[in-house]
Amino acid sequence: MMKYAIVRRARLDLRDGAWYFGNQALARIMKSKALVVSILACLAAAWLVPASSAQDKVQDPAAHEYVVRAITLAITVQDSKGRFVNNLTEKDFAIFENNKKKPITYFMHDFGAPLSLTVLLDVSGSMALEGKLADCKVVLRDLAARVLRPRDEIGLLLFADGQVEVAAKHSINKDEFLRVLEKTEAYGQTALNDAVAVSPEFATRAKNEKRALLLITDGIENDSQSTPEQALEIARRVDVPIYTIGYKIPRNEQLAAHNRSGVLTAEGIVATLDKFSRATGGKAWFLNELADLAEVVREIKAEQAHQYIIGYTSYQDTADLYRWIRVTTPSYKHKIRTRQGY
Repeated sequence: MMKYAIVRRARLDLRDGAWYFGNQALARIMKSKALVVSILACLAAAWLVPASSAQDKVQDPAAHEYVVRAITLAITVQDSKGRFVNNLTEKDFAIFENNKKKPITYFMHDFGAPLSLTVLLDVSGSMALEGKLADCKVVLRDLAARVLRPRDEIGLLLFADGQVEVAAKHSINKDEFLRVLEKTEAYGQTALNDAVAVSPEFATRAKNEKRALLLITDGIENDSQSTPEQALEIARRVDVPIYTIGYKIPRNEQLAAHNRSGVLTAEGIVATLDKFSRATGGKAWFLNELADLAEVVREIKAEQAHQYIIGYTSYQDTADLYRWIRVTTPSYKHKIRTRQGY
């Protein structure tokens, strides 16, 4: 297995096909991808116009740089009673980016499409208390062995002590996931924000179009270099919904031993975890019982079958720092969940 310090080590490791990086490196990689597209667009424009005209555009201080991106959304639609809506077609959806309607370029709604699930599991020392990690292992064993279908793939990331470990790469063979999970033990402190910042990029490397990230944690944060806002800024740029389970979150009086900054509260933990999920199109649950944990994990898996995968092309002025996304359907009664922007 490979362990990589997050944030503290801002580099990309490609040895033996392995990879992982801190959020600073992720920001640079995303910027470089955008730059490549921008350069290609500029070159294409130069080929299509006279040299003098192209030169004028470069020298024009009012000129804008544009970047072309293919955006993918995982969309969940429910009615007023919480039932999944599965009879919508491409024409029923309207996508808006910064209030500008975007033509849909891709549409998929397939109950049988395989899922790529990335489990991001908190294995810090606090997860050893009250049987939290033991309960998670029971539920995750059932998820891999019984809930997921043969074509579904699963990967495992473990985080503690400022590190994220790629414990099991995405695979339809669940044996490695189960083997690693069985011997996993809790240790160290929790860099929750840092883990959330880097893990969605790993999730995008999975092969299936339907992807999801399942974060299970008690929410204690005492070792990150990034803030929740910084982590969210990076995570929401990746088209993977984060489903969060806050399991046995400590009460405020129990948090005193873990409260490095003095501002950690149970209410703050709930708000942060909920923000991670809502912004990326996922959902958050806060549980205290093993039976509830098992039920929610199955619910998350079931939701994937009902999701719509929709794509569009965004031509972005690089002066715009954030793009809000809004999805509508013909019925005002529909509850639509997808990522809020990027």
